Parts: sequence; C-alpha cells; structure tokens
Amino acid sequence: MPSIDSQNQKTFTYSRSTLERAERALVCSPFNPCLFETMRSRRVALSEMTGSSGVQNGYTKHSISELVADNALVWLIQVGVLRREVDGQGITDSFRLTPLGRQIVEQFQRKSWRTPTWSDNLYNAVIRWFRLPF
Repeated sequence: MPSIDSQNQKTFTYSRSTLERAERALVCSPFNPCLFETMRSRRVALSEMTGSSGVQNGYTKHSISELVADNALVWLIQVGVLRREVDGQGITDSFRLTPLGRQIVEQFQRKSWRTPTWSDNLYNAVIRWFRLPF
C-alpha cells in the first residue's frame, strides 16, 4: 500500500459560508470534539458512538440511540464534514472526516471548541429540516 506524504497534500479552499455551515453543524451535533479528533486518525464505527460506549469513549455527553446518531451523522455527511468508510464489500458502519471536516477540526485544535448559541441551533435545525444549500 503506498504511503501518503502529508506534507505535499493539496489543501482545498472553501467558501466562507461553507466553512460556517460546517462549523455550525459540528458544534450543534450531539457529539463531543473528541470524536472528531479521533476521526482525524482513524475510522470510528457507529457502535463506538452509541449507548454507554459513546459516553465511555468520550464521544457523546449522554447515551444516544443508533437512530439519533445515524441521523446526526447523515446530516454531517450532507454538510460535507464526514464520509462513510467503504471496504471491499461495500459501505460499512464506520465514518471518517473529509478534507473539509479535517480543516475545521484542525482549526478547533488551535482554539477552544465553542458552545452553540440558540441562534446556531435554530439556524442549523431550519437548514437541516428543509435541506437548504446554504
């Protein structure tokens, strides 16, 4: 398997609105920053994020069901922050960061992970409900 030279990887340029939407989706999600930091280095299975193991791993603040986790993860995929992991037999139940997600998580490493405001939650919910492209 060829190795990847991370020093020579191209960085993508995203519009300000794309970065803001992605950041808002991350901070409004039911997941802790620890999950996304783990996803920088490896894939994370759905079973590691749900129930008591999600709390034990530090991925969630409280126990969440598979349905809640899956819905939140699908939204993060649609925003462009995550992708499903694929193996030789098809799609798995594991997730990884996209280049956009990686860029946002790296920005949060330099500053603290912010708490979403009520307007963040409202705006994210409206966009998520109507699946608006902004």
